[in-house]
Amino acid sequence: MTETKEKKSIKLKVAEAAQKDVGKGIVRIDEKCRKELGLEVFDVIKITGERSTSAIVGRAYPADSRLEIIRMDGLIRTNAKTSIGKQVMLEKAEWEEAEHVTLAPVSKGIRIHAPPEALNSVFQHRTVSRGDFISTTTVRKPKDRFSTETMFEDLFQDMFGPSFGLGEIKLQVVSTTPGGIVKITENTQIELLPEATELAPEQTVPTVMYEDLGGIQHAISKVREIIELPLKHPELFDRLGIEPPKGVLLHGPPGTGKTMLAKAVANESDAYFIIVNGPEIMSKYYGESEQQIRNIFQEAEKNAPSIILIDEIDSIAPKRAEVTGEVERRVVAQLLSLMDGLKERENVIVIGATNRPEAVDMALRRPGRFDREIELRVPDREGRMEILQIHTRGMPLYDDVDIEELAEVTYGFVGADIAALAREAAMGALRRILPEINLEDQTIPKEILDKLVVTAGDFNNALREIKPSAMREIMIETPNVSWQDIGGMENVKELLKEAVEWPLKNPESFKRIGVEAPKGVLLYGPPGTGKTMLAKAIANESDANFISAKGSDLLSKWYGESEKRIDEVFSRAKQVAPSVIFLDELDALAPVRGTAAGEPHVTERIVNQLLSELDGLEELRGVVVIGATNRPDIIDPALLRPGRFDELIVVPVPDRVSRKRIFEVHTKKMSLAEDVDLNDLVTRTDRYTGADIAAVCKKAGRFALRENMQAEKVYQKHFLKAVEETQPSVTQDTMKYYETLKGELRSKKSKEIESDHVYV
Repeated sequence: MTETKEKKSIKLKVAEAAQKDVGKGIVRIDEKCRKELGLEVFDVIKITGERSTSAIVGRAYPADSRLEIIRMDGLIRTNAKTSIGKQVMLEKAEWEEAEHVTLAPVSKGIRIHAPPEALNSVFQHRTVSRGDFISTTTVRKPKDRFSTETMFEDLFQDMFGPSFGLGEIKLQVVSTTPGGIVKITENTQIELLPEATELAPEQTVPTVMYEDLGGIQHAISKVREIIELPLKHPELFDRLGIEPPKGVLLHGPPGTGKTMLAKAVANESDAYFIIVNGPEIMSKYYGESEQQIRNIFQEAEKNAPSIILIDEIDSIAPKRAEVTGEVERRVVAQLLSLMDGLKERENVIVIGATNRPEAVDMALRRPGRFDREIELRVPDREGRMEILQIHTRGMPLYDDVDIEELAEVTYGFVGADIAALAREAAMGALRRILPEINLEDQTIPKEILDKLVVTAGDFNNALREIKPSAMREIMIETPNVSWQDIGGMENVKELLKEAVEWPLKNPESFKRIGVEAPKGVLLYGPPGTGKTMLAKAIANESDANFISAKGSDLLSKWYGESEKRIDEVFSRAKQVAPSVIFLDELDALAPVRGTAAGEPHVTERIVNQLLSELDGLEELRGVVVIGATNRPDIIDPALLRPGRFDELIVVPVPDRVSRKRIFEVHTKKMSLAEDVDLNDLVTRTDRYTGADIAAVCKKAGRFALRENMQAEKVYQKHFLKAVEETQPSVTQDTMKYYETLKGELRSKKSKEIESDHVYV
């Protein structure tokens, strides 16, 4: 095709692509710019930065309208030799149909064999030119729906065939016939060289781009501001008369993407990149560790602009007051002098990465050394969805895989956990077709590769194996208990939903009307009424991570160790928020202070720690504490005030309606005979708790088996016998005690506080 009219060209600023567009060879510009260039959707556009490349045009997102930007992924930016924030020249492309295209893998050591027809289905309708990099990203077919709101990518994905099972692999276009910009069609012959070709230094393809990072957009924007601007445009800082930042400390839980972010920044800013792994530079010889650090900084200065990444910086720069070795102290001193010494460093930025910022020497954590500290948090739902899109980008996914649903259920997962989840799901798909593969064959037939599809079942199986890494030390799975498993107690359920489920699921609603969500809920009542079951159900229904803190886990004979363990539980809960901390038998952990015998008063220190965690200077967000006890009268009164345990909920002995519902729950899976009358059993079990009714049902089943081991049904006589042998665990006096306590609990505690002259 040729263009006869005079070509029009415009300049637009480069912006990053959305996750769904990455690797698909498309760019997005708004309608005004398209009309100016005489382009329609699906037309081919020529993009010129320091180099020229091409892409297919798509509609801009509504939010981008009139912003005068072009959204393109990292591969297209690499092909055009440009970066985010720079301007590129755009014009309508002259292109021809490709007769022959030769591709080669970019990474050395990878050998790829794929049938030409499979390659053709992957790259059909893509536009390429010699030297371009392209990706074998899988494109999913849209769901069976169509509306006026159907976006361009849905139509675009329908044009592209499914992947041939390679996953996401970057390839380079070695040659095309004819030359220039060509579009791959069904008639194009594609040849894939089995091994990588040598790339010229200016043609290297980055391994990590900004689009390969998900859930940390806030960190990316901060890092770009601090690092990219000084490296690319130091004159801006000269004009303002200020020194550019010298260092950034990235900290956060393991697996959140600290090292990957540093690599992406180096790639996107075209900076010389040096990775320093802490233990590598430590030496037993006097002065050699310091010399190695000096050599690294000298190399960075010679190749400026450059970035030095010191991974696990806490291992080489610990607090000098707390280390015994002389080497570590000298290394810290050397690092301080290099980062902020007499010698000025031009265009060299240091990035430190650690998951233990509190262990890094405080002299490094000041402006002039590490100017900014950026925390990479555990990703939220939107962040998890981005990461899932990244890691399933190269996967042949079946139609039943719902990325949004997976993002919902993977709360507490960091990027590394989601990568492991995707890998495990893919391995599950591979295990299914492994018996059909002849491992001695050099190539695998296309019909077998077409069966290699990852299904929702593979992801569900992987979810049973992969758990959040932050939870591994305190491995408590979210309980598999729902509201349907708890009979009756509708009032208690409603109160729990309002106090726990609403704040965790809809925090924006509380923010909108300007009220704070409850921090804690205390469930109290007679033993066996279902307090622990309610806590499990609310954790499950709230889609929250469940952390159970038992007394045996928290109490220690060592001074200060108990408080430290409580601090660790709350810190972990904040990391994997939304989360529920369940403190069972709270009266054993937090009795009234001044009543403990012996020294040291461990429980008093635990109470103090709980008070500061619940209502201290540090804000408790996305975390709800649930306590359970049958002795609320001996719990320290300071814990029971609003702002700590906001809601005191009594869990009563079930009434007639609740008892029937409990019987229905416990007999749901039992084979009942026709003569079983639940209403009669409900009448006979007055004052029975949920635990008592569960015991009755279990005993009835055992009595049926005692009569006949081959019995298939449980009869009414077995239930009646079980009721006779199971006495109610709650007496009338116990009931009166809790009814009285319900009205007096807080007022009683207030009086005790006043009489003891204790003000909390």
